[in-house]
Amino acid sequence: MEIKPIAFIRTEFPEKFGVPRQSGLARNLKGRIIFEPEYRNPDALRGLDGFSHIWLIWEFSANRTTSPWQPTVRPPRLGGNAHMGVFATRSPFRPNPLGLSCVKIHSVELSTPDGPVVNVLGADLMDGTPIYDIKPYIRYADSRPEAVCGYVDQLEERSLKVVFPSELSAKIADTEVIPSLVETLRLDPRPSYHDDPQREYGLSFAGYNIRFHVSGNVLEVTDVAPIK
Repeated sequence: MEIKPIAFIRTEFPEKFGVPRQSGLARNLKGRIIFEPEYRNPDALRGLDGFSHIWLIWEFSANRTTSPWQPTVRPPRLGGNAHMGVFATRSPFRPNPLGLSCVKIHSVELSTPDGPVVNVLGADLMDGTPIYDIKPYIRYADSRPEAVCGYVDQLEERSLKVVFPSELSAKIADTEVIPSLVETLRLDPRPSYHDDPQREYGLSFAGYNIRFHVSGNVLEVTDVAPIK
């Protein structure tokens, strides 16, 4: 079977670093789904505005490789050392590099210069990620509150306190992106095995290079500069 993208998504992440590990964790993150010309038919979206959430089936396009697949991977949330079966994880390194994300519909625009567009919130996708299918989220079928999630149930969600000095946040022209940036930083974008309070990190977000360091449970933004 050959498949091809029906759309591409525009987000604030030009690089993998900093992209939330799962969809919905940073609820204010905006994404804009732009359809390929042959799929720009408003009839294809008829009824979609009656749903609050959708599933996106997409490609880990930044992980394209010719290397053979591996039966085990090292999930970052387990410290990067423990091995788990690839099918027991959501690792991007898979036999077929397909991702699955549940996102919230913010709005559906049927007529734009780019054709019909779906604006979403909470996407965990890089800018330019190809999307292969869109399906509505169906509550009675897709929600399983009683589900058991293996080793994931035993992991503690990490949330940092973000210190963002006003003189640095003022450098961001579009103030609407600041809440989603803070959400992203609060999730701790560093690899889970990094714990060096002296190390400075750089995150590309919304056209800016955000520099920060982490000490304990506090993340402090140290610089904001436009990406040239």
